[in-house]
Amino acid sequence: MDLLDKGGGEIRASFFNQAADKYLDILEVGKCYVLTKGSVKVANRQYNQCNHRYELIFDKDALVAPAANDIEIKTMQFNFTDLRALQSKSLPATVALCGVVVSFKPLFSFKSRDGKDLIKREVTVADDTATSIDITLWGERAQLPDATFEGKPLVAIKSVIVKEWNGGRAGSLLQDGLLEFKPTGVEAERILKWWSNGGSSTSFSAMSISGRLGGTARKAKDASLADIRRVSESLPENSDIYTVIARLCYVATTKQGQRQPLCYSACSAPREGTQLLCNKRVDESGRCPVCGSIGKGVARLFVRFKFVDFADSIWATTFHEGAESILGKSGQEILDLEKHSGSDGTEVDEFLKQRYYLGVPHQLTFRAKTDTYQNETRCNISCIGARPVSLAEHGKQLLSEIHQMLGAPAA
Repeated sequence: MDLLDKGGGEIRASFFNQAADKYLDILEVGKCYVLTKGSVKVANRQYNQCNHRYELIFDKDALVAPAANDIEIKTMQFNFTDLRALQSKSLPATVALCGVVVSFKPLFSFKSRDGKDLIKREVTVADDTATSIDITLWGERAQLPDATFEGKPLVAIKSVIVKEWNGGRAGSLLQDGLLEFKPTGVEAERILKWWSNGGSSTSFSAMSISGRLGGTARKAKDASLADIRRVSESLPENSDIYTVIARLCYVATTKQGQRQPLCYSACSAPREGTQLLCNKRVDESGRCPVCGSIGKGVARLFVRFKFVDFADSIWATTFHEGAESILGKSGQEILDLEKHSGSDGTEVDEFLKQRYYLGVPHQLTFRAKTDTYQNETRCNISCIGARPVSLAEHGKQLLSEIHQMLGAPAA
């Protein structure tokens, strides 16, 4: 357990053997107690993420007595890290975050490698630094109703472990962590004010790269769109991954003169024996022709984007997670916009025009592989990931390249 006193000090305490059995049903979160006959030792950082040099140990001689509630003692202590500062922290790092849940994914059940049944849900949280991060919730927290995460709620999350994932950074709420909705305090008030004063329409710099890139994103080769075009005109023996800094310049909304939707209704059932969702197109009744499940489909983006950089431009099919980042809207929001826009798609076109060339450029992850379709072999280029570029980090990278060109030491 973590203990908090009226001075704001926080320390980890562990109960063993007889003490654990004796006080398990007595101790309650948020209540005050007097604890005596414990021992003190240096904190073991491998298991103790509490920000204190020492930790307490209580064994068979421990005494715990209820005390009157003290209004000077908080029920929870948060030492928040803003998401922009988190980008430069050494990993892995355990932090407390405060932000708005800007999107969330459906509940997902799967088996671990050792056969355990696990349940998780991924949420994307953004704060007033215009930065977002994906956080995985587990167990009971993941099973909270979808309605709990709807409406862009403000949350405070304690004990989030952040690691490198897919070439970006992503978090996971530890078992002893805390998820609090509608938190109060200075940070919460500041973020709510930012959100209501225009933050809700901000284009976020995504710290996490969504999608099932596995370890390939770390091996991605830096390239330009001219390089991607040259690759597309070849037949690579192996599937290669490239990263390109580029901007969106056009979206294909018609094919052979017919209006094309930007999203489709996808099956959300998990594939058997994997952590992946089926994601195949379902029919009007919600039935998946591949896995046979029947249910409400989820809106999933599948869009042809034209990207441009300093060297060239190229068309590429862009999958759901990357398309959401580029368009700045979820699949469901795009579907709602298409329904409201009608058959001529006027509102959709006006929205898309606002995304062309504007905002920050994106770091795009392209996959190039050789496919055979209708007896024709060709190179298939697809965009499998996208995130807004951190202008500060990109500027440092460009400056370093200039110093290398000039043969001068980097600043």
